[in-house]
Amino acid sequence: MVPISERPIHEECGVFGIYSAVRQDVAQSAYYGLYALQHRGQESVGIVVNDDGVFTVKKSAGLVGDAFPKEVLASMGQGNIAVGHVRYATTGSDNAHNIQPIVINHSKGHMALAHNGNLTNSFELRCALEDQGAIFHSTTDSEVIAYVLVQQRLKCGSIEQAVSKTMDIIEGAYSLVISSPAKLLAVRDPHGFRPLCYGQTEDGDIVFASESCALDAIRAKFVRDLLPGEIAIVENGSIRFDTTHCGTVPKSLCVFEYIYFARPDSVIDGAGVSLARQRAGAFLAEEHPVDADLVIGVPDSGLEAALGYSQKSGIPYAIGFTKNKYIGRTFIAPGQSTRKKGVNIKLNPIREVVKGKRIVLVDDSIVRGTTSRHIVDLLRDAGAKEIHMRISAPAFVAPCYYGVDIDDSNGLIANHHTVPEIAAQIGVDTLGYLSIEHVCLLTGKDTGFCTACFGGAYPVKPSCNAKKSRFEGRISENKGDAL
Repeated sequence: MVPISERPIHEECGVFGIYSAVRQDVAQSAYYGLYALQHRGQESVGIVVNDDGVFTVKKSAGLVGDAFPKEVLASMGQGNIAVGHVRYATTGSDNAHNIQPIVINHSKGHMALAHNGNLTNSFELRCALEDQGAIFHSTTDSEVIAYVLVQQRLKCGSIEQAVSKTMDIIEGAYSLVISSPAKLLAVRDPHGFRPLCYGQTEDGDIVFASESCALDAIRAKFVRDLLPGEIAIVENGSIRFDTTHCGTVPKSLCVFEYIYFARPDSVIDGAGVSLARQRAGAFLAEEHPVDADLVIGVPDSGLEAALGYSQKSGIPYAIGFTKNKYIGRTFIAPGQSTRKKGVNIKLNPIREVVKGKRIVLVDDSIVRGTTSRHIVDLLRDAGAKEIHMRISAPAFVAPCYYGVDIDDSNGLIANHHTVPEIAAQIGVDTLGYLSIEHVCLLTGKDTGFCTACFGGAYPVKPSCNAKKSRFEGRISENKGDAL
């Protein structure tokens, strides 16, 4: 287990869904789609295949390739619908009960649900459901969504009506892919906190995914992003949309999708991620110029921003680090005594490039400072003459309640130190953050971003109990009465 003080920001979850008018190996399509979304979650993976109302479920901890070898995929058989999920835990721990998709059997049939995001009122909803006799098997807010949705489904004439009613009840961030016995649905919350898009294959299969790179993986043509608040319903091979909840609140896409979370080759809400990161680097060069010999980026999300800084400043761009691509979850992190001996497996500087040079070092964020200090020390040990760090985001000063794994402001270095103090702590000569004004212009248009973690207003009021582990503590800690 990596100590919390050394953990980087973790990715979101990734969702995927496919509808085929003919029975086929939809599990394999889900496999490839989830493989493309692996960067959004490496703790667990799951696929549900729907064969005319009969659901086959396979879920496992670990990476997609490890969890779904050929024989496991083959055992799932054929079907018309598949729903998939890769997870990093933002609410609830990474135990087996929390692996998605969530599958529920009720009097009107089966339902499978995959969720990316984080509800802000899940604690209150779960307490109310438990008081009504609901029994929860996981500690995730996603199961709360599933319970509310089933309650509404038992009252409504269709699954899409139940989804619409559920959207009146749940609050916060949610991009969902849902399979009923006969339909595939995709849902994006009214604020559009998390991305969700859809496309179509040459054979007419309809596909939903967190990012467009997953569509590319199965050679599906990108059609468009779902609108904030939109419900897409696929039935009998055709797609229709419910826009009842669209335009009811301002759009608040998480800006970190462009800065860090999404793959560079993805397009989100009409803007390319790679170009947005290069634009961030160019803004940094305008805001924080410096005399230097080279610009290098911290792999992976710092690379495009470094390129943008180089192009704007005229300072040559170079590859300053090599990254080990073969480290998975099974890698045993070095202990304290080993770390002191200089063990460095994941990232290593290229000494011939950085030795004797004045370096502009571009990264996506500084959370607690420990990781940044380690990277700077590597460059110093490799002979870098000066290090001027530039961050392609504003400073983190507030928790995120919409899916990013930062639910406590106490550990955020920018909350307790000035920029010069942070520079001294991480060992750089100068430090510069991107301004909030420029981060809102990353797409070159008025996208509508959530910037709450940088000190902006919260689009949805956080719950009084918003900790990641809020469903795992003692009863007396959460509900006040253990009787």
